[in-house]
Amino acid sequence: MSDEIWSQENCTPTDIEAALRGLLNQRASEGGGVYAPARVLNLIVVVDREWRGEIANRLEQIGRYSASRTIMCVVEQGRDHITAWARMTAPDTMPPPGEIAPVREQIEIEVGPQHLPVLDTVVDPVVVPELLTVLWSPHGHDDAVDALLRRIVDVILIDSVVDPDPDEALERVEQLSERAYVVDLAWLRSTPWRERVAATFDPRDMRPALRAISGVTVRYRPDSEASAFLFVGWLASRLGWTVSPLIGRGDSLHGHAHARKQDVHLRLEQHPDQAVPGLAGVTVETAHGVSVSLDRAPGGLTEHRRERDGSEHTWKVLGASRGEGGILGQGVRQALLRDPTYKPALDAARAMLP
Repeated sequence: MSDEIWSQENCTPTDIEAALRGLLNQRASEGGGVYAPARVLNLIVVVDREWRGEIANRLEQIGRYSASRTIMCVVEQGRDHITAWARMTAPDTMPPPGEIAPVREQIEIEVGPQHLPVLDTVVDPVVVPELLTVLWSPHGHDDAVDALLRRIVDVILIDSVVDPDPDEALERVEQLSERAYVVDLAWLRSTPWRERVAATFDPRDMRPALRAISGVTVRYRPDSEASAFLFVGWLASRLGWTVSPLIGRGDSLHGHAHARKQDVHLRLEQHPDQAVPGLAGVTVETAHGVSVSLDRAPGGLTEHRRERDGSEHTWKVLGASRGEGGILGQGVRQALLRDPTYKPALDAARAMLP
């Protein structure tokens, strides 16, 4: 890949937009090839200066789900003017006759705290009209989020585990969902766990066991309590359980959900040794003596199953973990889709909060 780069100190949003047009024209004039921006969506990212490198690395890991135009707004304390640079990346080789080479666009805008309440006016000339616009603000900056939600953003990426209080985190999700479509990275981290549990009960002879579930235990990193609530909320909403607030006992939470035939004991346990955000393990038990446990392990998940006759089996579920970069990529992809299971899971999760 080859890059064309522009930068300017003390510039305006109009300067940035004109520079992007100039870069594209420059690319098209070199060698006579046909180049076109691979525009699918706009991704706006608002970050603190000190964390800019980490966020940029995560964006690089998105891979094939990368947004076509990425606009990173870097917030620097004490800055009183806007500085920006733009990069246009295209294949090194000229496209064959009749083919079009895709071009990716990346913009970085350095702003000060005073720009955040009016960040929509800064970003508006730079976003591609008529495209879906996604916002990710991993370090808060609610004033910037509110400004961009006024008229620019269609989808907002959040991470419910960032807030140490799951009640406040999930309430914030509820509020944001009234203004834009929400994609929760905490929810996406549980995707392999939900997929595997669903696959366990998918065979026809296992379907009756869904009505006999008697206990669910979720193990999670202490800062990922929201993920644990969302996982149990997913089970409750899909299986028609009635839930009520859980009760804290030491480092765990206990309660019951009311199913059609029996109560389901719910237990959420902290797992301090968990190295990454999200779940550490899940156990689902049935009244018939069958239990299925999933636990995080190198290379994927370890599944342990106990049958009615007491026999036990253990095997590895390969490739279950996608890493934080893969989860972010899935979040960008999810912005183009709609997940009908998240909102019911969120409602059930909020009903279980102590």
